[in-house]
Amino acid sequence: MIDLHTHTTASDGRCSPGELVSRASAAGVDVLSVTDHDTTAATTAAAVECAKAGIEFVAGIEITAVVDAVDVHVLGYFIDPDAVGLAAFLAEQRQRRVDRVRQMVERLATLGIVLDADVILQPSRSGQGKAAGRPWIARALVEAGHVANTSEAFDRYLKTGAPAFVPRVGPAPAEVFAQVHRATGIASLAHPGLLKRDDLIPAFVADGLDAVEVYHSKHSPEDTTRYLELAGRHRLAVSGGSDYHGDSSHDAGGPGSTVLPRELFQGLKGRLATRRATASGLSTSS
Repeated sequence: MIDLHTHTTASDGRCSPGELVSRASAAGVDVLSVTDHDTTAATTAAAVECAKAGIEFVAGIEITAVVDAVDVHVLGYFIDPDAVGLAAFLAEQRQRRVDRVRQMVERLATLGIVLDADVILQPSRSGQGKAAGRPWIARALVEAGHVANTSEAFDRYLKTGAPAFVPRVGPAPAEVFAQVHRATGIASLAHPGLLKRDDLIPAFVADGLDAVEVYHSKHSPEDTTRYLELAGRHRLAVSGGSDYHGDSSHDAGGPGSTVLPRELFQGLKGRLATRRATASGLSTSS
């Protein structure tokens, strides 16, 4: 079983790297990628735990780009977490997340809901590269008794168009693809069925997109069929995974509940080899 989309406490997941790997192993996952938002803080710990469990580990990340005031999530696979420039780029991304959380807390205050932004953001100041996000606010709303669960928090206050929602500021998709490539990885468009902007995909392909996430826990069978066809038409590799967070506002199941077929994983590796060979040729041609 191959699950290439999971999250830990380094971003908005509820499981530590060790707990995530334990759950994945128990579910029968034998290839796992941790794709935390805008951080690689869990990579080393997850890799160590996967080695202990006999699971093939794929170093990953999920980076948020912005186009037409819409969030575009980009999955990076087989990345080098120590690549030159990546740490600075991700630090800027995480600072934007902190600023956005503060703005949303301020909007909640205008609605009569007072939360302590410093308390919510405390994990992001631990020096461990943790990435803040709306789920942190959602959990604070639950703990303060303003909503019954995090799903209600998003529906009433935090989703797009809700009273406390603040649009994200961030890099263009082309810049994110380039960052992933400089980190020796390949870039996949996350859950396009949730993005609902298939019209943008041809431009993404022109800008360097390598793959598309066809298999996702919130894709319908029709979505899966459509994006398989789209991947073939644009000569994109295919990725997939559960998008496991350990949180009721995200999850339809545990790690391994949505998996990538093994032959398509080999196709993803083939795309990686092609990109690296091309990059190597470019670097030695001058």
